[in-house]
Amino acid sequence: MLRGISGGQRKRVTTGEMLVGPAKAVFMDEISTGLDSSTTFQVVSSLKHFIHSLKGTAVVSLLQPAPETYNLFDDIILLSDGQVVYQGPREHVLEFFASVGFKCPERKGVADFLQEVTSRKDQEQYWVNRDQPYRFVTTKDFVEAFQSFHVGKSLANELATQFDKSKSHPAALSTKMYGLGKWELFKACLSREYLLMKRNSFIHIFQLCQLAVVAFITMTVFFRTEMHRDSVTNGGLYAGALFYGLLVILLDGFLDLTLVVSKLPVFYKQRDFLFFPSWVYALPVWILKIPLTFAQVGIWVFLTYYVIGFDPYVGRFFRQFLLLLFVNQMASALFRFIGALGRELMAAFTMGSFVLSILIAMSGFILSKENMKKWWLWGFWSSPMMYGQNAIVNNEFLGKRWRHVLPNSTTPLGVEVLKSRGFFTQSKWYWIGVGALIGYTIVFNIAYILALTYMKPIVQHQGVKSQSRSNEQDGGSTSARSSSRRKEADRRSGMVLPFEPHSLSFDDVTYSVDMPKEMKNQGVLEDRLDLLKGVSGVFRPGILTALMGSTGAGKTTLMDVLAGRKTGGYIGGNITISGYPKKQETFARISGYCEQNDIHSPHVTAYESLLYSAWLRLSGEINSETRKMFIEEVIELVELNPLKHAIVGLPGVNGLSTEQRKRLTIAVELVANPSIIFMDEPTSGLDARAAAVVMRAVRNIVDTGRTVVCTIHQPSIDIFESYDELFLMKRGGEGIYVGPLGHHSSHLITYFEGIKGVRTIEDGYNPATWMLEVTTSAREMELGIDFAEVYKNSELYRRNKELIKELSTPAPGSRDLHFPSKYSRSFLTQCIACLWKQHWSYWRNNQYTALRFVYTIAVTLLFGSIYWDLGTKTKKQQDLFNSMGSMYATVLLLGIKNANSAQPLVAVERTVIIELPHVLLQTVVFSIIEYAMIGFEWSVTKFFWYLFFMYITFLYFTYYGMMSSAITPNPSMAALLSVGFYEVWNLFSGFIIPRPKIPVWWRWYYWANPVAWTLYGLVTSQFGDIQDHMEFNGKSITVEEFLRNYFGFKHDFLGVVAAVLIGFAVAFALIFAIAIKMLNFQRR
Repeated sequence: MLRGISGGQRKRVTTGEMLVGPAKAVFMDEISTGLDSSTTFQVVSSLKHFIHSLKGTAVVSLLQPAPETYNLFDDIILLSDGQVVYQGPREHVLEFFASVGFKCPERKGVADFLQEVTSRKDQEQYWVNRDQPYRFVTTKDFVEAFQSFHVGKSLANELATQFDKSKSHPAALSTKMYGLGKWELFKACLSREYLLMKRNSFIHIFQLCQLAVVAFITMTVFFRTEMHRDSVTNGGLYAGALFYGLLVILLDGFLDLTLVVSKLPVFYKQRDFLFFPSWVYALPVWILKIPLTFAQVGIWVFLTYYVIGFDPYVGRFFRQFLLLLFVNQMASALFRFIGALGRELMAAFTMGSFVLSILIAMSGFILSKENMKKWWLWGFWSSPMMYGQNAIVNNEFLGKRWRHVLPNSTTPLGVEVLKSRGFFTQSKWYWIGVGALIGYTIVFNIAYILALTYMKPIVQHQGVKSQSRSNEQDGGSTSARSSSRRKEADRRSGMVLPFEPHSLSFDDVTYSVDMPKEMKNQGVLEDRLDLLKGVSGVFRPGILTALMGSTGAGKTTLMDVLAGRKTGGYIGGNITISGYPKKQETFARISGYCEQNDIHSPHVTAYESLLYSAWLRLSGEINSETRKMFIEEVIELVELNPLKHAIVGLPGVNGLSTEQRKRLTIAVELVANPSIIFMDEPTSGLDARAAAVVMRAVRNIVDTGRTVVCTIHQPSIDIFESYDELFLMKRGGEGIYVGPLGHHSSHLITYFEGIKGVRTIEDGYNPATWMLEVTTSAREMELGIDFAEVYKNSELYRRNKELIKELSTPAPGSRDLHFPSKYSRSFLTQCIACLWKQHWSYWRNNQYTALRFVYTIAVTLLFGSIYWDLGTKTKKQQDLFNSMGSMYATVLLLGIKNANSAQPLVAVERTVIIELPHVLLQTVVFSIIEYAMIGFEWSVTKFFWYLFFMYITFLYFTYYGMMSSAITPNPSMAALLSVGFYEVWNLFSGFIIPRPKIPVWWRWYYWANPVAWTLYGLVTSQFGDIQDHMEFNGKSITVEEFLRNYFGFKHDFLGVVAAVLIGFAVAFALIFAIAIKMLNFQRR
């Protein structure tokens, strides 16, 4: 559902990309998916000229090649069960199978015959030696037969003879690794990277605007009129402002991680095809990041420096600018390296967040150097943030404005501030910091290049092994097969659940949308664009109808209008169900719709998907035993038995194959026991064998007496003739043939051949292809006729109109559809069913749940060992800052990780309640470890307050992640929007600048910030009732008084804090629920 070229065009770009190079041997996998037969024919035809004229080699695998495309190939390789059954000239392939006893029927494409003749289910129909009893011929038998066939023998002889190397030209093999020189390669990569950057400019512009907003908020919070240089405490505010600036610039590099991971698949493909060496790809990214860094740091420093009131000397202004440039470069290089190392978004996010937590904890601001444990000193000395933090405070506090000495002191105020926070006081530390950051930037960029060079892409192998026997085993006796046929006949006579057959008739249906602006600009005067123009027809029970037409004829539009799935536009005409006017509320209960895209929950099994659908959609009167019997029957009907317990998985990544997902989509609708089923292209993207299996399932459904309508693109002769009736449309949304197909499509062929000027069909030609070719708009202009008009003047049209009239009046004694409630199950049952499904989805989603736990434990142990046993120290104000720092860091880092992990998950599955137990388990594990390691006071009340505040915090962060996903169109936009929120929440949390120091005009936001309430609750519940004395500004006061004066925290306010935090969690969950109900970013 993204903007860009269509799937078929994308396939052609892939083919073209490989052909423009110097490659003489090309291997092409399923290049026809999503293309119509004429385009596939053109592509293969040009490929054939290319290979013949340039003496190349091509091996192509195709899904459902039309006979004319199949005839373009010189050689055929036929595979079955991993063995080569035939390899040789196309002319001899039918001769080989005739020698084994199988013959391709008259009206059958050879390609379809080849795919079915080795399959256990389809082989018998092609057996010609009627005088001999048929026995299943296994792949092994075919392989042995081929070795004694003349083509097989000549192949074996060719392979046995050694290739004479003297015959090959010395220039046949390339001696150079890359097609261009290094400088040319570098220029090409640089211009491409620049182009990508321009095309992706929205992200960069959005990031700069967001940075400007955060800078504006920051400078008005640390406003110079409110900032004084009269005490060490106020000096701490300046240090907070500097730390915050450093943090914002560091976090801005995090976007590079997402960008790198998203570009990796293309990079790996091009690297492995030797387009370029890795360093040529990595350097342009680094070089083009430099102007962006100047813009980001420029916006921040120019906006905030003088407004906050840092040292006015211009030299110090530019030194801060220079330092932040290198911080941003270092951060970008680091996150690019982590992206290349993680290679997959969730893994890279987790690694990135963990590294970020180490950097922040080791910066020297949250925990001062003298309080650091000796086992963490190596981390302190090797953290790039520590060098950045020391350099930036050094630059400010050794300036002129900070040189005055306070009364009762001998050292300048600036040096005192540095000492109080444990920073270095020598001026050389500025240049040491800059040097270290330059060093780290170079090291991380080299590490990025090495990761690109040596890491391999993460390949997930798709495939579900079905539990049915492979073709290798014997086919069983004839009597067993006849008994299974008897069973099938019994099954068709009646299913466990009765249903009421319904017909659907529609007369003069129109559908139009507002005229697009582009067309109005080109001079079109009408206000509306008609997509359907007076279409009429009937769909009856037990009759399978094909809805066909060229691309853009309005097939899916008509189906969406009849099924009531359109979200906009103007609909006219009459639609009746068994003679009564259609009402969408009741119609939705008796109809099913199989989408073209198979959308399923990835972490449940095929059986669970069906159980969930039946549970919610069958009426409550049906007991669970009957329901399960019915599900079993449906599984049998669509041949899903071997895959019952297979996990569905994500399309193209893991789990069920395309064809298996198609059958599951059909089954999910079927277990709702509908009377009318719509299917949108049930066979697209499948090979001939899989398409036959799906069509067999569809045929079985029709034979139970249901009404089934399918849109279909390019069916093979077999598939086309398995339909009973055809509804053919032309571009512009008009019907040109509505009626029966007849034996071997005789009625259809007679109708069109009866129109003057239409060419007759050749023998063995596919009637579906012929019909579309003779009714194109070009052919209409050539013949000077309108096929829609021809149809309206025909006898067939009059017969159809009479049938519509007959079926538009209710049968005597029948009743209109009526259901007592809107949904088939009660609200409680719906909740239980959803909880059951979400439980399995979560339980099996290791990447989400396990990663979250591992990450939580890792961060807990990290902070526990850094803040080891600091929880009971309250002698100095720095001790309290350290304890609060540990809370601040864990809340933000673990909370943001929870929110980030929830965003991509919610893009696939929407859920709320199931998070409660998972988050509770996460909190309990975290709290026990962290509480013990940091050494807070072991009293039941304090521990449970800590547990409670952490639980609600993790919960509201998770719900915030879900909410941001639900109100934005895609996960990237959700992540971008969230970063701004996290930066502002961080600023107003009460740690960087305490509430009493926030200017009056921003104090309201402190109360609207959930993180501030969390820190209020955590700090107050631990320290708010301690009467021990501590020193503050040279005076001795109790800890309780210090918290009240400095932070504005009161112990008797805890109940309110708890209530407000629960309010935040509930509010985010509610907004999420409302957003899912009201907002829909899909457009129909």
